[in-house]
Amino acid sequence: MKKQFLYAVVGLFFLTTGSVSAQFSRPISVGAGAGTAINLTDLGNVEPKFAFYGELDYLITPYISVGLHGEKGTLAGNGYESDFKNRYFAGNINGKLRLGQFLANTGNYSYYTLEANTFSRILSNVYVGAGAGLVKNRIARHLSPAYSEAIINQGGEFSDKLGEIHFVLPLNVGLDIPFGRTLYGPQWAINVNYQHTLTFNDNLDGVINKNNDQYGLISVGVKYALFNRK
Repeated sequence: MKKQFLYAVVGLFFLTTGSVSAQFSRPISVGAGAGTAINLTDLGNVEPKFAFYGELDYLITPYISVGLHGEKGTLAGNGYESDFKNRYFAGNINGKLRLGQFLANTGNYSYYTLEANTFSRILSNVYVGAGAGLVKNRIARHLSPAYSEAIINQGGEFSDKLGEIHFVLPLNVGLDIPFGRTLYGPQWAINVNYQHTLTFNDNLDGVINKNNDQYGLISVGVKYALFNRK
């Protein structure tokens, strides 16, 4: 009995996914945008700096996607008469899950996207996501003698790897605001996103102290769906 129930659930999932996916034709989108990068590092006085990005997404269903994301920006901070600036490059592969995957009427996506009101269409495109990637540092820093002495006395040190590449874990929350509807889904979307990137070392600012560095990117961008049928 339990096996039959499990088979029924799995079968229903794939049937639902297939039905939703069938409403799309080549569901690929490209996007670009810009925003503000903020650092969470040892030099804790944040200097918000400009960053921009480009991305490519593939929709497995209208509400589940996998994609590639690349960004370039600057992280900067100061404190204790010291400062740093990191003109970084980053890239990741990521997945996103949208709220519409759990709402009603997604079994017939063509009907839903044509008939849903504006609020429902926006709500269905609220998402969370996670990924894995790399960041390339380009760090310039100025450290006061007093700060340097304090870090060393606390058991910290100063990295000589100011241009290293290391692993990062990006986490995303955001929404797509669709417009330019077609029978097979929106042609365009405005994207508002916050990406919080966790690192697994303590070297975004060239100072290795107690906690791993992190940074955030608040951005606004535009997405365009490629190859949509009219």
